[in-house]
Amino acid sequence: MQLHHDFAQKLPHLVRPTEGEEQPNPEMVILNEELASQLGFDPDWLRSSEGIDFLTGRAGGHAMAYSGFQFGAFNPQMGDGRAMLLGEVEKDGRLWDLHAKGTGLTPFSRLGSDGRGTLSSMLREYLISEAMHALGVPTTRALAVISTGRPIQRGHVQPAGIVVRVAASHIRVGTFHLAAQTDYTRQLADYAIARHYPGADYQEFFTQVMDAQIRTVSHWMRLGFIHGVMNTDNTTISGETIDYGPCAFMEAYSPATVFSSIDRQGRYAFGNQPSILGWNLARLAESLLPLFDMDMNKAMSFAQESINGFTDRFADQRRADVAKALDTSLEVASSYAAAMQLNGPDITLAHRALADAAAGHHTHARELFAKGDFLDDYLASSPDPSRVDSAMPRVIPRNLAVESALDAAERGEMGPYQELLHAVTHPWEPNPTFESPDPNGLEGYLTYCGT
Repeated sequence: MQLHHDFAQKLPHLVRPTEGEEQPNPEMVILNEELASQLGFDPDWLRSSEGIDFLTGRAGGHAMAYSGFQFGAFNPQMGDGRAMLLGEVEKDGRLWDLHAKGTGLTPFSRLGSDGRGTLSSMLREYLISEAMHALGVPTTRALAVISTGRPIQRGHVQPAGIVVRVAASHIRVGTFHLAAQTDYTRQLADYAIARHYPGADYQEFFTQVMDAQIRTVSHWMRLGFIHGVMNTDNTTISGETIDYGPCAFMEAYSPATVFSSIDRQGRYAFGNQPSILGWNLARLAESLLPLFDMDMNKAMSFAQESINGFTDRFADQRRADVAKALDTSLEVASSYAAAMQLNGPDITLAHRALADAAAGHHTHARELFAKGDFLDDYLASSPDPSRVDSAMPRVIPRNLAVESALDAAERGEMGPYQELLHAVTHPWEPNPTFESPDPNGLEGYLTYCGT
């Protein structure tokens, strides 16, 4: 297979050559054979020692450079500190990034870093990203997880691992922050437009990025997904969800829900995600400002009008998404969030109860939506039960099930992980084992990024 290095060749100032470190005993833990075949890879070759060397970066690649606003504070010089772009694969006339994480030190590694990651965190990214794909959310995909045979210290000694992911690209809002500092904004924008939004001018490019991200985050909200670290370096130009570190799925509905151990102020709480996206897009507009118009007053006017319209744009998308999923009117969809907050039900069970109610089975929905008039208004809108059933998954990666599977995998027992992976990648199939919420309400539950 021909591996391209398109990004590195066209934007050499935004990469640094790097090479994955030699691993003591690398072994394939899990391979996404279907995705491998779609990309044109021979799964048997990827499992070979030569294939594993390729996936772990031994043949070399590039660490990507970017900046980022991290928890609101600007970090001007960042980049792949434990990851590398292996290159791109061409499929159906499009380029797809192959990106390996946990490969060792790079030119962008921070002082004291080892450039590695835990096997558990890599398996977590594989599972959650493939679940998100099955749920229809724009996301990076997981190609493989490889154990390195190396123990690393993260609170306690754990086995290290590498995840190889596939993305439409890894161009981030933070990539534009860096380009703006180094006067390469136009080159990066031209590249991003050609790759993701062909034919767009610079103003249209910004609007299309905004709409792509709005669609993605609106879908997160319907599922109860909490990214956990919505920094601008984790916000893609393509609209794909990226970097499954301290992410988690909410069970009992509450806008204030936070699981990330590093989000001590709740900046990236479930209910804050729309406004944080708007904030991130405002930072992108600042980086693109010189491209919007040669007249800086006109450029500022476009940027301000675009950001001023974000809240309504997101609300319209969210309302339309809820109305479509519940097969109801926009008016009823407008009261959905208030009803969920008033009653605080498990978000996934509540959606399934509404599907049952649409089919004439009201008992569970009456229990979960006991307060307020939402359920009566919803039923009066005559939703089509088959449409609601097809929109509302039965299975999400519930947090305690994920932790249990990862604990078993760390001990070398992959059976529970494989069972959960099958369930979350077939989310509409009934699966009583993985449909129930935590009986203790996830009290005190925290997630970690594995760095």
